Amino acid sequence: MMPNIDPRTLKSMMAKMGMKSTDINANSVTIECPDKLILISNPQVMKVETQGIVTFQISGEVSESDKTAQPAEINEDDIKLVMEKSGIDDADKARKALEKSNGDIAQAILELTGSGQ
Repeated sequence: MMPNIDPRTLKSMMAKMGMKSTDINANSVTIECPDKLILISNPQVMKVETQGIVTFQISGEVSESDKTAQPAEINEDDIKLVMEKSGIDDADKARKALEKSNGDIAQAILELTGSGQ
């Protein structure tokens, strides 16, 4: 920021310019990109409103992970659909096929029916 300025004076100056800032108590911040996840732990988050536009300033410990390495979320509805469409009655087998196909329902059905080979 600006050196040698008292935080209260700075806040007052921002208010005169129509800027409003609010500290947000956050445990972590996650930014989801098409190919990766950015995780900011121990963040200091400030919400700044200026002329109807809201922006966030975030600082903290940054780490990144490859999004493709994240396991797919498998839910019961997906398992039931795979079981129904593939004609199997084994939920564990359907779950394993979904996990193998990274949550792709069509690929899991093809895997179980033998059409995907």
